[in-house]
Amino acid sequence: MRFISTAGCGRAPQNANLMKITANRADGFLARPGDVKAVLLFGPDGGLVRERMNALTKLIAQSLDDPFRVAEFSASVLRDDPGRLSDEAASMSFGGGRRVVRWRDADADARLETTVANAFEAFFENPLGDSFLIVTAGDVGARAKLVRVFEASDRAAAIACYADDPRTLEGVIRDSLKSHGLTATPDALAWLAERLGGDREVSRRELEKLAMYKGGKGAVDENDARACIGDTSAFEMDDLIYAVGDGDHGSVQRVYGRLMGEGTSPITILNATARHFLRLHETRGRMNDGKSLEQALMALRPPLFFKVRGRFQHQAASWSESLIVRALDLLNDAELQAKSTDLPAEAITERALMQIAQAGASARRSR
Repeated sequence: MRFISTAGCGRAPQNANLMKITANRADGFLARPGDVKAVLLFGPDGGLVRERMNALTKLIAQSLDDPFRVAEFSASVLRDDPGRLSDEAASMSFGGGRRVVRWRDADADARLETTVANAFEAFFENPLGDSFLIVTAGDVGARAKLVRVFEASDRAAAIACYADDPRTLEGVIRDSLKSHGLTATPDALAWLAERLGGDREVSRRELEKLAMYKGGKGAVDENDARACIGDTSAFEMDDLIYAVGDGDHGSVQRVYGRLMGEGTSPITILNATARHFLRLHETRGRMNDGKSLEQALMALRPPLFFKVRGRFQHQAASWSESLIVRALDLLNDAELQAKSTDLPAEAITERALMQIAQAGASARRSR
C-alpha cells in the first residue's frame, strides 16, 4: 500500500532522470510524451492504469479501436516468443499513422514479469520500428526489475498509478462533473470524497451515473449524491472505519461481517481505512506544528462531511501521531500479506482492523 498518489505529441528533453515520472509530472508527461517509444503503467489502481493507457492510445493513434493502428496482446505471448516484441514494434499500420501496441498483465506471475523485463531490456538496446509500446502491470513495486528497466532507458518511462488521495480525488470529482456542466456543493464534494477513490475507473463510472441522474446543468447537492451513490455498502464502510477509530470492537465485527457477506473486497476496506488514518495523521501533524484542532480540521481538503465531523474530531484528539503511524503500518502489512500469501485475505483484514480498534479503545480511555 503506497500512500501517494504516484493531443499532439510535443518533444521532451531526453535524459535518464526524466524517465522516472513522479506523480506530479504524470499528467503533463502523458499529454506530451516526446520521443519516448514505450511506457510502463503499473500500480494498485487498475482503473487509473486503464485510464492512462487509453489516454495514451488515443493521443498516438487517435482511436481506441482502429484495428490497423491499435493492437493488444497478453504479455504472456512474450514467454514463448520474445521476438514478437521487435516484430510488433517494427510493423507498420495499413493506411499510415503510428501504431500503438499494448501488452497487458505483465505481472501475471513472477516468472512472466522477469521474462517481460528481459525482453524489453534487450529491445531498448536496439529499438526497431516506430510503434508506441504500452505495458501494464499491477502493484509490482518500485524496485521490481520491470520498473527499473523502463526507468533506465532514455526511450522509455515508468509511471506508477496509485489510488487517489483526498486532494487528487477532489480534482477528479470536480473535473468529471464539470464535463457535464455540473458543480458540487461543499457538502456533496465532501460526501463523495469520503466514498470514492479506491479505483479511478470506478470513481468516474459512479460520477457518470450521478451526472445522468442529475440531468442538465446545475449544482449537485448532498441529497443528489446520496440518492445516486448512497448504497448501503457505502454507509456501512463509513460505519466500519469510524468504529475502528472509536475502538468499538463489537461494531467492527458486526459491520465487517455484513460487508464480507455483500462481497466487498478486503483490499478495498484496507485502502479506505488507510485513507481515514492518513487524514488523522495530517490533522495531528498540523496540531504538532502549533495549529489548534479546529484550525487543523478546517485545513483538510476535501473538507469533512458534517455528519462525521464530530467523530473525526474526537479521534483526532484521542489518537497520538505514533499510534496513527502504527495503525498505518498494520494496514500496510495486512495488504502485503493478503496479496502475497495463501492466507485468506478476509481473516488477515479482520485481524488488522481488530488490532487497530484495540489501540483506538486504549486511546479513548487514556484521553
